[in-house]
Amino acid sequence: MDFEVLILGTDANAYYMARCCYEAYQKKSYLIGPSRLAFTKFSNILHISYQNIWNEETFFETLDIFAKKHVNKKIVLISTNETYAEFISGNKERINEQYVYNYPTMDVIKSLTNKENFYKTYQNYCLKFPKTVFYDCQEDSKDFTNFTYPIVVKPANVVSYNHLNFEGKHKIYKVKNEKELIAIITTIKNGGYTDKLILQEFIPGDDSCLFDSVVYANQKGQVEFMSFAQIGLQERTKSMVGNAAVLINGFNTTKGNIRTMEKDIKKFMESIHYQGFAEIDMKYDKRDNTFKVLEINARQGRCSYYVAALGKNLVRILVDDLLYGIENDYVFLDKKVLLSFVPKGIIKKYIQNKAFKKEVLSLWKKVVKPMDAPSDKNFKRFLMLRKRWFHYYKEYKNSYWR
Repeated sequence: MDFEVLILGTDANAYYMARCCYEAYQKKSYLIGPSRLAFTKFSNILHISYQNIWNEETFFETLDIFAKKHVNKKIVLISTNETYAEFISGNKERINEQYVYNYPTMDVIKSLTNKENFYKTYQNYCLKFPKTVFYDCQEDSKDFTNFTYPIVVKPANVVSYNHLNFEGKHKIYKVKNEKELIAIITTIKNGGYTDKLILQEFIPGDDSCLFDSVVYANQKGQVEFMSFAQIGLQERTKSMVGNAAVLINGFNTTKGNIRTMEKDIKKFMESIHYQGFAEIDMKYDKRDNTFKVLEINARQGRCSYYVAALGKNLVRILVDDLLYGIENDYVFLDKKVLLSFVPKGIIKKYIQNKAFKKEVLSLWKKVVKPMDAPSDKNFKRFLMLRKRWFHYYKEYKNSYWR
């Protein structure tokens, strides 16, 4: 069947999805996004153009124009963030029938992307969450004296927050005391954010207590596969904290029972009739030896390319499901695979878990680098990526996150 792949976004997520398309079909996908980002620059394995698709009307106009340029072809439509996923799921009647895609219903997306809805809606399900309090930015005051610090502060409405730009904006804030909390809330409110904030206990432990799971549920809501990876190091810039920089699938230095958590996640995703890719962020809590779910992203995550190295090319999965109706039996991906965005020097200096660090270095010869596709032969890109690797040293040295 003749088809095209349209990826919405120009970030790291968009690049590795384009890489998946090229590796599966030797076909260049099309990327459309609002801005030029380094992740997708100087690439020979994709077509890229720029439109302000953050705007909903422009978003659908852009899809219509693209469909008219590719008449008589099916188009696999892939979002790289929650905003585009919401546009798609909430406006199916506005999308040309040439497009095929797999996203959950708008109600399910809203229940996941809005963190207040997420924690409240699913508090009695099989998943465990950190202790959480909600703060309404439209209220004038709240008593913070009873809090046990440190705590984590993050927006409940991620979609709304992502559209704001202001001085002092961070993706996540780690707060040490009441004075700092009040100052951060003031900064966020003055930046234009008017929805709820999540005030959440900080689960003790270094980055190796963080875990990542990638799930795919087909059009019928059946989970076809799940990964489970231990993170050894997260990104350190204010807009990237919470994203994995180094992880190993099929590896675990904690006492947490991965297979029990696997069953709980699969049960949960099928009980809410989820469809499409999802990324689950978790942290192991040594106080009770359980994994606490921090959030579920209604899309593939920034680091999800490692499942391609586990035999699950993300674009081929969509094509097989949406265009050919192929159903696959469920499989838990437990093979050991290392993914890294950062150079070996960062790993040696900043990974605190000695057992994890030792395993990373033993696997380094087969490391998966999402942004560094062997098939993408462009010397300018090669130089840009090497410059980016060196830049990581500055980012980690000067990071606000400790």
